[in-house]
Amino acid sequence: MIIIAHRGNVDGTNPERENSPDYIDEALELGYDVEIDLRTKDKRLYLGHDKAQYPLKLGWLYKNRERLWIHCKDRESLEFCSSTVMNLHYFYHENDRYALTSKGIGWVLVGQIPYNNSIIVLPESISYYDKYEGKYDRIFGTHGICTDKCNYYRRELNEVV
Repeated sequence: MIIIAHRGNVDGTNPERENSPDYIDEALELGYDVEIDLRTKDKRLYLGHDKAQYPLKLGWLYKNRERLWIHCKDRESLEFCSSTVMNLHYFYHENDRYALTSKGIGWVLVGQIPYNNSIIVLPESISYYDKYEGKYDRIFGTHGICTDKCNYYRRELNEVV
């Protein structure tokens, strides 16, 4: 099962650093994949959740492409990801409860029931435990999780196995 650092977060949210390349590099160095928010402004690529915040160097994107889950935040970034030869792993959604990544893995938004080949987004934000008998039963039945608390889940899930 894979654990993905949501915007680079590994020990809780850190809005001041989320999506910054240095912060993402730190999560990658800890062995996590990372979900990033890709935006386009004036025909240039940026990282940032609510706005184009950090200019993106294509070399950095290429170097880390195998471990990045790219959330395209606008049509232009989606067009870039779908037309590049870099073989990026990307997806797009706005208010959808479920999305499918470019590599065929489900992206399940907060509060939705996950399925086998899917990533549960922010499992710490809702209580799956009311719906399922075992605390981590549904997590173990999926491809992985995207969380702000990677280190917590790494410890917890290793104890259960």
